Amino acid sequence: MEEKKLDLNSIIGFVLIFGILIWIMYNNKPSEATIAAEKAKKELVAKEAQRKAVAVKPLAIPTVAVAGDSTQLVQLQKTLGGFAYSATLPSAKEGFTTIENEKVILKIANKGGYIVNATLKNQEKFEKGSGQLVELIKDNNANLNIQLKTSDNRTLNTKVLYFEPTLTKVESDQILSMKLKAGANEFLEYKYILKPNDYMVGFDLRSQGLNKVLNTAKPLDLEWNLKTYRNEKSISYEDRYTDIRYEYEDGKNNSTSVSSKDTEDTPIKVSYIAFKQHFFTSILLTDKPFETSKLHSTKLVNDETIDTVFTKQLKANVPLAFSNGEIDYKMNWYFGPSDYKTLKHYDKNLEKIIPLGWGIFGWINMFIFIPLFGFLSTTIGLSLGIAIIIFTILIKIAMSPITFKSFLSQAKMKVLRPEITELGDKFKKDPMKKQQETMKLYNKAGVNPMAGCIPALIQLPFMYASFQFFPSAFELRQKSFLWADDLSSFDAIAKLPFHIPLYGNHISLFPILAAIAIFFYMKMTSGDQQMAAPQQEGMPDMAKMMKIMIYVSPVMMLIFFNSYGAGLSLYNFISNLITIGIMIVIKRYFIDSDKIHAQIQENKLKEPKKQGKFQQKLQQVMEQAEAEKAKKAKK
Repeated sequence: MEEKKLDLNSIIGFVLIFGILIWIMYNNKPSEATIAAEKAKKELVAKEAQRKAVAVKPLAIPTVAVAGDSTQLVQLQKTLGGFAYSATLPSAKEGFTTIENEKVILKIANKGGYIVNATLKNQEKFEKGSGQLVELIKDNNANLNIQLKTSDNRTLNTKVLYFEPTLTKVESDQILSMKLKAGANEFLEYKYILKPNDYMVGFDLRSQGLNKVLNTAKPLDLEWNLKTYRNEKSISYEDRYTDIRYEYEDGKNNSTSVSSKDTEDTPIKVSYIAFKQHFFTSILLTDKPFETSKLHSTKLVNDETIDTVFTKQLKANVPLAFSNGEIDYKMNWYFGPSDYKTLKHYDKNLEKIIPLGWGIFGWINMFIFIPLFGFLSTTIGLSLGIAIIIFTILIKIAMSPITFKSFLSQAKMKVLRPEITELGDKFKKDPMKKQQETMKLYNKAGVNPMAGCIPALIQLPFMYASFQFFPSAFELRQKSFLWADDLSSFDAIAKLPFHIPLYGNHISLFPILAAIAIFFYMKMTSGDQQMAAPQQEGMPDMAKMMKIMIYVSPVMMLIFFNSYGAGLSLYNFISNLITIGIMIVIKRYFIDSDKIHAQIQENKLKEPKKQGKFQQKLQQVMEQAEAEKAKKAKK
């Protein structure tokens, strides 16, 4: 049979696509004017952040005020018991203390003693140049509360009680002590320790002299809630990657997520709990693992055209065990990027909150994709768009031997197709006999019908790993390339006046290019696949299915990738483009149908090769089926 060849339209298409690629690489270098504009924007944002930040002012240790009104003290004791003392101090009012370094600004309230504002410096919301810094905590979207069971059968909540603040500085570390007092030397203390240039905050939680004030028979309940603000352009995309993650004490298990609507879980011996958003995260770590923990996640985005402020309501409840009648926990808070390298730096398995995939998919990302992409973007210093293109080229070149084997197998099967068709006509009324003779033909010719499938299966883990890698790559956030102003979000080139279900209210260009590339790729390969795999009795018509998939796959690409990150769509576009190029080179210069045919005929003259285990098992199954059929025929 005559092999299909490319028509003029296909050739023109390839020339245009390659032309686009060359144009992309040539025009990616920013002009001096663009660099100057970007620098001016950064300076403007930095000045604005500096203006908004509240200066850190040392607080003098306040003198404890003795209550002058004994009647007022008696009234306070009726509701607060031993902790009435805290309400008599000068700090028992709405006040705040701010601590900050080069990375974060933290605002801690007297009432409740917890962080009421956590702002990340140099990280902007929604898009670059927005002038709005990322605030993980603000406007009462979060609280930290410990339920205190007193010895006189009261239940008090720390979030409504007043703490006494004391701010000191030890070398370059800022130390803020927040004490909820039951007496001059009896208190529950939250101690915040902020080091320079760090997202991690020390958090010591301890009690002193409260063994007679509190009921120590049962652990205290610590409740931590966070209603996550939207920080990215695509609320649906951000919502998809927002969940609760945690790590077991032994560190052997990967982080597990709690992400479904109204989902609860009760993991034990947990060393950290992370309220992870797409590109930012809030983490509570403990040196003394929590014995149990209740985790709760509620989805808040039910209609992305209306629900545009918050993504999820996240809650955690953990017990704080007493030791010798007191509470003593060494903990940490982390407020910062969900960045693999940043989190790995702390050597606490925090990088496991990044969803890189399980098993082999995660290994590919950790040991191949992340180091290679980091080398291209950081070590060499390529722009992120060019780094994605080079990264894709290197991955496809590394996979080209597997691609070659797949195409070679298809070529061999295509050469054998006339003989397979002949066997089909000869044993038309006996499908089992036809299968047996077909297997014998494969064995004589030295052709493995599974050889074309195995290379494709080997490539699948790399494809899936890319679907995990690019949405999790923090370094892509707000990095521009050509028309895409943010490679971590969609690259809209047009805004629609209406919302299309599953598609959105915008048109992204990179998914369109990726869809065109996959259309040409499937158009070119579908003919060979149909020729290589003749229809089997009782099996679906693969030729018809392939014709349908030629059009279905690009449409799916357009629909589902329209709101995905531009970096992933760029990767898929370049990947399919390179595969087309490799396929053309292999077909024209490495695969000769006449030589393959001659080799197969030569193999037939030799003694048949010993069947592999799979072929032997398949042969046995067919012989057993044939025997059963013969028995039924006699009856």
